[in-house]
Amino acid sequence: MKLSNEYAWIIPSCPLIASCCTGSLAFFFPEATRGFRRLCALLNIFSLAASMFVSLALFQGQIINHSIQQYLWAWIPRSTFFVEIGFLIDPLTLIMSLLVTTVGVPVMVYSDSYMCHDRGYARFYAYLSLFTASMSGSVLSPNLIQLYVFRELVGMCSYLLIGFWFARSSAANACQKAFVTNRVGDFGLLLGILGIYWTTGSFEISELCDRFSELGKAGFVNPIFANIIALLLLLGPVAKSAQFPLHIWLPDAMEGPTPISALIHAATMVAAGIFLIARIFGLISMLPPVMLTISWVGGVTALLGATLALAQRDLKKGLAYSTMSQLGYMVSALGIGAYRSALFHLVTHAYSKALLFLGAGSVIHSIEKVVGYSPDRSQNMFSMGGLRRYMPITGTTFLLGTLSLCGIPPLACFWSKDEIITESWLYSLPLGLVASSTAGLTAFYMFRIYLLTFEGDFRAIETDWADFSKFPLFSTNISLWGGTELKSPLNPISQNIASVQYGVAKTKSFLSFHLEHSDGDNPARYGRSLPSPKESGFIMTLPLVTLAVPTTLVGLIGIDFAEESTNFDLLPEWLISPPHLFGVSNYFGVLTKILANSSGSLGLSLLGIFISLSIYGQTNISAYKQDFTGLTKLVNKFRFIIQSWSLSRGYIDYYYDICFARSLTFLSKSVSGFDRYIIDSLINATGASNLFGGEVIRYGENGRVSHYLFVLMLGAILVLIIINFPPFP
Repeated sequence: MKLSNEYAWIIPSCPLIASCCTGSLAFFFPEATRGFRRLCALLNIFSLAASMFVSLALFQGQIINHSIQQYLWAWIPRSTFFVEIGFLIDPLTLIMSLLVTTVGVPVMVYSDSYMCHDRGYARFYAYLSLFTASMSGSVLSPNLIQLYVFRELVGMCSYLLIGFWFARSSAANACQKAFVTNRVGDFGLLLGILGIYWTTGSFEISELCDRFSELGKAGFVNPIFANIIALLLLLGPVAKSAQFPLHIWLPDAMEGPTPISALIHAATMVAAGIFLIARIFGLISMLPPVMLTISWVGGVTALLGATLALAQRDLKKGLAYSTMSQLGYMVSALGIGAYRSALFHLVTHAYSKALLFLGAGSVIHSIEKVVGYSPDRSQNMFSMGGLRRYMPITGTTFLLGTLSLCGIPPLACFWSKDEIITESWLYSLPLGLVASSTAGLTAFYMFRIYLLTFEGDFRAIETDWADFSKFPLFSTNISLWGGTELKSPLNPISQNIASVQYGVAKTKSFLSFHLEHSDGDNPARYGRSLPSPKESGFIMTLPLVTLAVPTTLVGLIGIDFAEESTNFDLLPEWLISPPHLFGVSNYFGVLTKILANSSGSLGLSLLGIFISLSIYGQTNISAYKQDFTGLTKLVNKFRFIIQSWSLSRGYIDYYYDICFARSLTFLSKSVSGFDRYIIDSLINATGASNLFGGEVIRYGENGRVSHYLFVLMLGAILVLIIINFPPFP
């Protein structure tokens, strides 16, 4: 199928039309929408599938022609300020467009089963399609103004989807946090865009680099000002791609439905920041201080995300910190000039992490059928275990994604991560150490997530009924317990302890009664048997199997068999390399050489997996002992420091709360007090004085002319005295 590049407008238009139709139907005819909800889902799925096929057709044409074209229409046709809109077709655009659509279609199919019982089913699909349309429009944008507009639409969709269950206070707070944090970055981006226009007189991405270079050589651009502009432009990617120090919104964003985490916070929206840096890479690469800053921001983020994921209990938050760490890899690679390696890892990570998040959603969906809806239990990895026996498809595909993130060949992320680690060592010894140590930590915490979730014994119904101090797993109200609410005492920050709603004596007698009438193996089974986890349905497992294919094979497509340097100019050659993949004579020789050169990073990954197996590979150990005794074997004296660091998010949120939230609250209260007691008092005093003066003067108005003449003469005499004898000579 051959299509001209001028049909690229179909890619964002199809999901946009589907979103408008679904949203309008849900808004104006809510009752009718409930009967046609599946038709709405099919409309959104097929519209995005159409965009995917168009992207694939244009991608095939790009492989043959490898041309760069743009189609523009006048938007603001003024002589002094001329702005155009349209779409730009080049290798980077088509890679991102294909990534957005190929990940989006499985997520939409998966969402049909995951959200089938939700009352906001149609609204969810309207938001999803609007997001994919916004993201597609962003990657097709030919200038910074259009790109900024679509980025704001992406941010709005993120706000709507994170807060989809807005009735929950945690979801409402999370979407507000994401919105505010991203506005900080986007404000800096807007200032940077205005600075670029003030310097070059253009918003066109294709012209910025050449104009900036010419002006710099002519001496019209101050180097300090140029670096400030580039750093302001960098603020947008720092916020959108969850880089330090604006990463704090990403873990809280897991409050949204799990398909949202797979689509937005693993594969597409967080990749928008990486895409922006790659899009203006030619401009940034001319500024060494900015490149150095980018490399270290990415390196610090990669290491920080890995350390924060070490002791997480929430399945989705563990994967969220993993996303943050891998995005740090990409940003660091861009900072050291490894443009191709960063984009390569962007693609491989997107498929792997989307697979992991959908697998996590399948697990949560199954656990909720056993323990009921409670995020503290259904997403707690210490309430899982042994699920591979019950959910073989989910367990197998999750293992593939885990091994890929760990950097095990021949899975996708191994090839891209190894390139970044190699480039980091060649660029700087400290960055090489950061990249390699992060790889070892990644293997440890990713295999920890897999082992706690899928291996060992099923722990969702395990508990020690004899002692309240050993209830590390449950944090929910359970009616069978007579109103007893048990919360996890393991988190040193939240300090949640067991609480009894109807009195300690009543609860103890209740527990002792059921201890007498329960079997020894499973004291939770009294009066009824709890259901076992089951594999998710075909609609949910099909996307898992589908995403497992690129997770396994897509890395082989991006291998640089020509063994050329990975710079910006070679992106088209990398794009057209797949047709010649099997024609390379030294195919196996290159693979062997890559594996030999990557022995160091591979050894660190295997070491991390081995340590994780030695700690969390035991089957007959309670969650409490597994988390503390196992961790003691690894770090002994520092186990509580590591756990506190991870569970408290590195204390960064705490200091942000002190420095910004509390400071702003204090400033607001001070301004409010000044307005209430100072400004209002002055206004009220002025009004009271006028009232009092009027009352005093009113008694002097008696209607006698002689009195008026006397006052008039007295006033005239006083004026004359003041004029002739001034009090201040």
